[in-house]
Amino acid sequence: MSVIEIDCLGEVCPVPVMMLKKHQEAIRGGEKVLLVTDHSCAKVSIGDYCRSNNLICSVHEVINGVWEITIEA
Repeated sequence: MSVIEIDCLGEVCPVPVMMLKKHQEAIRGGEKVLLVTDHSCAKVSIGDYCRSNNLICSVHEVINGVWEITIEA
């Protein structure tokens, strides 16, 4: 299993969710996605998207103002 990395630094909503949607089939196929963002709104929108699509989402603030969000099925 590999990890798909999505760099959303500098991107505002809804761009992170749109970028994540492109990988939904891969996630369903067992891939993990690591989305990196510096926009706090993305934590909420990605979490909402994952809940509505039965995906598992975990958020970690790796440095002040930068979050790594892991998404898997």
